[in-house]
Amino acid sequence: MKSCIFIDYFKGKAMFDLNWEYFNYMILIVGTVVVALVLTIILRKAANVFIKKYSKIIKSDPTNFSFLKNAIPFIIFSIAVIFIFIKIPFLKSLGTALFAGAGIIAAIVGFASQKAFANIISGVFILIFKPFRVGDTLEISNAQKGTVEEITLRHTVIKDYENRRVIVPNNQISDDILINSSISDESIRKFIEFGISYDSDVDTAIKIIQEEAEKHPFFIDNRTQEERNNKVPPVLVRMIAHGDFSIHLRAYVWAASNDQAFALYCDLLYSVKKRFDHEGIEIPFPYRTVVFKKDIETKPTEDQP
Repeated sequence: MKSCIFIDYFKGKAMFDLNWEYFNYMILIVGTVVVALVLTIILRKAANVFIKKYSKIIKSDPTNFSFLKNAIPFIIFSIAVIFIFIKIPFLKSLGTALFAGAGIIAAIVGFASQKAFANIISGVFILIFKPFRVGDTLEISNAQKGTVEEITLRHTVIKDYENRRVIVPNNQISDDILINSSISDESIRKFIEFGISYDSDVDTAIKIIQEEAEKHPFFIDNRTQEERNNKVPPVLVRMIAHGDFSIHLRAYVWAASNDQAFALYCDLLYSVKKRFDHEGIEIPFPYRTVVFKKDIETKPTEDQP
């Protein structure tokens, strides 16, 4: 009877020690994850402060720091997982077994996450070759346009002009055709087209367009010294077509940035229209003659009396 009691006692103690050991392992796992999470938040906030305050001071491209900032969680949590596997004997042995079958696992993981790896590699290429940077005005082939806000390991975030975020995978944006308005020179030559009637005075219309463009606050005189010497006007206006109903004039107007060029374009459409109305320059619209078949009188044929 006493031997049974001792056996039960040792069994209970062993179970208690085992449960306590598992409890310690759980505390280790939870504590490591919490520390990694807190450290990630702190480092990301510190990186944000550094990028905003010091990238301009040290004259460095903020794209580099943004990419590294987004790599911080991956690095920290990778270290945390390795630490947990080392500290827990069961996971350590499991890791050894997984390492023994690493070839098969690598093939499975590689096949399942090939798109993720492609995005990471594309992100690295974006960082190296810099087809665009954080802050650039970018347009991609599906007509999405905006400012590059962030470049992560997986995707690029573009803030469009409606203040929405367009999230594009790095692999897709690397293979896409991009229009970068800020890569080397932010100034834009905007094409603004006007149609006037054939009865209107072309010279007067050109003069109005030039005057309205030159007095706009966003207009910049981008002529070279040679063009100034040759008396090239600050705003060049050309007749580009004889349309069915109108003469097409195109003004070539320079602005300092893409946003200013768009505002200049909209304002000139308005101000030139007002001047045209005031000075008798007609902006025509198509005329159509509609004939209903039932209203056409049937002509008598030769056989009819």
